Amino acid sequence: MLDSRNQRKIDIFCCGVQKGGTTSLHAYFCNHPQLDTPKFKELHFFDNEDLDWNAPNYGLLDDYFNNREGDKRRYDITPIYLFWPQALERLQAYNPDAKLIFLFRDPFERAWSQWCMEYARKSEDLPFSAAIREGRDRLSGKHPQSPEFRVYTYLERGFYGQQVERALRLFPREQLLFLKSETFRTDHLVTLRHISDFLGIARFAEKDAKSENAQPPITYPCAPTEDDRLLFQKALRQDLTKFSRLTGLDIFDWPTF
Repeated sequence: MLDSRNQRKIDIFCCGVQKGGTTSLHAYFCNHPQLDTPKFKELHFFDNEDLDWNAPNYGLLDDYFNNREGDKRRYDITPIYLFWPQALERLQAYNPDAKLIFLFRDPFERAWSQWCMEYARKSEDLPFSAAIREGRDRLSGKHPQSPEFRVYTYLERGFYGQQVERALRLFPREQLLFLKSETFRTDHLVTLRHISDFLGIARFAEKDAKSENAQPPITYPCAPTEDDRLLFQKALRQDLTKFSRLTGLDIFDWPTF
């Protein structure tokens, strides 16, 4: 697809969720002959608050790709787009015909994985139990597009129902593909077939499962508890009921549900 300046548009986005398997998905995308791989896995264009969104320079996106010509389809795998305020709206304004893929993971397990990542990066110094309780005060009074919302939103990112509802307001359902990261992890070929059929491209090569961006192999000072899980269950159960209804995904195996 070309825009008004004959620049090729990105028409495939994987927009969620963080710690849901998108890095492994990127490893498969890189090897597909019909897909044009960007220079970076996560372009973070539509969640970039330093851009002028009254007159966005979409030409910047062209710089992320080496292949300026040909018929390969461009893609961007940036999982924060589903969660970040205005990111999907900006994406829709850029390409209303884009196809969006979402990999969802149990919110409690996703949050623990995120905490491990932030702790390993030294962006987090609170134990997990504190981070999902009093640690949420770090978001209090902050604008939803402030840097704190990129790091400390362990529970907040789990409101999948609200996020899917917004996506469905912006895009026709047939342009959205909802998947479970648990299925991707246990039977990657089934998930990849769903994706190739959805995108209308050739099947991915049948290779061994990839497990990219695994939990950093360091010593962590804590582990999640049953009380932590119950906190997520109480906060998210109603929203997850909506999420399951909107997506048709069976989530009865999720610890949060």
